[in-house]
Amino acid sequence: MTKIEELKEKAKVGWASFISFEALTSTAAPKLVQFSGARQGMKLLDVACGTGVVALTASRLGVEVEGIDLTPELISRAIENSKIMGLKAKFVEGDAEFLPYKENEFDIILSQYGHMFAPRPAVVVKELARVLKPGGILAFSTWPKELFMGKFFKLIESFSEPLPSEVASPVLWGDMAVIEDRLKDHFNQIEFGRDTMFAPTMSPGHMLKLFEKNAGPLANLVKALANDPTKLSNLRNAALELIENFFSNNFLRQDFLMTRCIKKV
Repeated sequence: MTKIEELKEKAKVGWASFISFEALTSTAAPKLVQFSGARQGMKLLDVACGTGVVALTASRLGVEVEGIDLTPELISRAIENSKIMGLKAKFVEGDAEFLPYKENEFDIILSQYGHMFAPRPAVVVKELARVLKPGGILAFSTWPKELFMGKFFKLIESFSEPLPSEVASPVLWGDMAVIEDRLKDHFNQIEFGRDTMFAPTMSPGHMLKLFEKNAGPLANLVKALANDPTKLSNLRNAALELIENFFSNNFLRQDFLMTRCIKKV
């Protein structure tokens, strides 16, 4: 198994419990859908769709939707959600770097905090462009590197083994200059927007417990540090301090960045 395959396998396992965050991320989904310009009659792909919150939000508008995710547990939940909501949608297990679709198949592609975790940005951008129609829309939400989630993932990286040379940090997807550079060969009319999720929690300690159990990269790191109690304690203390800096009135503030662009004709 290659280093890339190992990373993907760890991600698949680590994100399996992400369902606990479903209600929170569903509050951000309408903002991305609206920002993207998705509308009735379009064929939409939700990449790294998780439990389907973006795809199903768009489906309510009359958009034809499909979703793909690396983690089978999340795909199962997405299918369950579509049944609960009485909406038609197709969800499949798959890899954002190797999308199982034909060229020029979709009118619009969305990703909410998802494609950013694909290890090779150039590969995933090329795949997104391949399956999107010329003149089609790509829109996604990521985490600004200077705000909570960007700092959170950077903290995790500082306590983890170095990434392989061919793998880029997901934090870089929160830098507008980097985004523009990555998209410029395949997309134009790049524009940005910002919004905020407010995660309810009784205390920073409660939120840390939730992240440790259900946020893939941190969950995997906590397991990896099980035999190094000093380093694990230092990680927890640093994470708790970071959460405290963005905690107020029983909410954790999570600002996000939205990007929208058009595939070159």
